[in-house]
Amino acid sequence: MTPLRPYRGVAAPQRMAERRRRFLEAGLELLGATSDELTVRAICRQSGIATRHFYEAFADKDEFVAAVFDSVIDEIARTTQAAVAAVPFEQQNTAGITNLVQTIGDDTRVGRLLFDARLSNPVLVRRRAELGGVFAALAGRHLQTALHRDDNPRIRAVAHFVVGGVSQTLSGWLAGAIDLTRDELIEQLAAVLDEFGNERLY
Repeated sequence: MTPLRPYRGVAAPQRMAERRRRFLEAGLELLGATSDELTVRAICRQSGIATRHFYEAFADKDEFVAAVFDSVIDEIARTTQAAVAAVPFEQQNTAGITNLVQTIGDDTRVGRLLFDARLSNPVLVRRRAELGGVFAALAGRHLQTALHRDDNPRIRAVAHFVVGGVSQTLSGWLAGAIDLTRDELIEQLAAVLDEFGNERLY
């Protein structure tokens, strides 16, 4: 197998990583700002990269859409974990929801990709459902810590309720159905989330 040589002083792995980054950015732009009807030609035109390189990076469009979604989630997870870790436990709900609301408020493409029900690409629908389960598990662990209790069906029920409720609220806010400023939304959601630490619910 012939080794890949540097081109214009840039090693092959760096070129491939840069192309992948540009492809993912193009995918976020197309999915988050226009339509979920994608073509490889449109992706390559948006990224400014030749079609042959698309198939070097992704097996097909489904793998590409999943990679776009995952890259957005990875970044949100990274920044949210950092925000939560930086504050005392009793402030973590506010820190986490603040980071999420600010992220989707600053980049409407991200909000649409994650929460817009009109975006019906089947890969995104499946990824969102899978993500809901992951977030419910994380919310459950947070509740266990807050309540000093082991996992149980009531905690799991509330955790799923929290995730579904937050998702629906953010979707409504992004669609203009909830007339709150960003700060008001953060305050409202944080207050509601704090109530789920009340022992009487369990």
